[in-house]
Amino acid sequence: MIEWITQTVGSAGAPGVFFLMFLENLFPPIPSELIMPLAGFAAAEGRMSLLTAVLSGTAGSLLGNGLWYEVARAVGSRRIRPLVDRHGRWFGVSGQDMDRAERTLRRYGPVALFFGRMLPAIRTLISIPAGLVEIPRYVFYLWTCIGSALWVMLLTGAGYLLREQYRKVEAFIEPLSYVVVAGLVGAYLWHLWRSRKAARC
Repeated sequence: MIEWITQTVGSAGAPGVFFLMFLENLFPPIPSELIMPLAGFAAAEGRMSLLTAVLSGTAGSLLGNGLWYEVARAVGSRRIRPLVDRHGRWFGVSGQDMDRAERTLRRYGPVALFFGRMLPAIRTLISIPAGLVEIPRYVFYLWTCIGSALWVMLLTGAGYLLREQYRKVEAFIEPLSYVVVAGLVGAYLWHLWRSRKAARC
């Protein structure tokens, strides 16, 4: 995958960065922690401007997230709710959990959207509940754009400054971000265990 990403950025330039960041937000295994530092390295070599790299990465991220948001918004929580009521117990999710999540997302949506852009997997998945609860489009796109732009700027700037050593960015950031995700998965598994235990009582 690393070789393919390198070739895409090297041969396609800014459109390649846009395309890869769009895919990254559809398929989380494609890492922005590698794409954008590589784009910064390309900018340092004069193959594109730093601003072009940042704008291309941000636009691709926004489009990818927007696609998930619009699909989820078209489906809506009303269609999902019967499925949760019927089958949610197998995943440790109840209608009350869904109501609580909706209230939290409605209340802290901008914060969740902003910080969610900086976590692997979460930056894609958070667009789905945001669409389901119909967070206003201007809120979703504004905070998704701000969070994505900041993340893209940090990664691109690091690649620009490190130049040939841009891969050190991925080596440092990726393990740290996955520790956060592991914590979230652990919390979910604990919640699942508690829900199953409560259902037996």
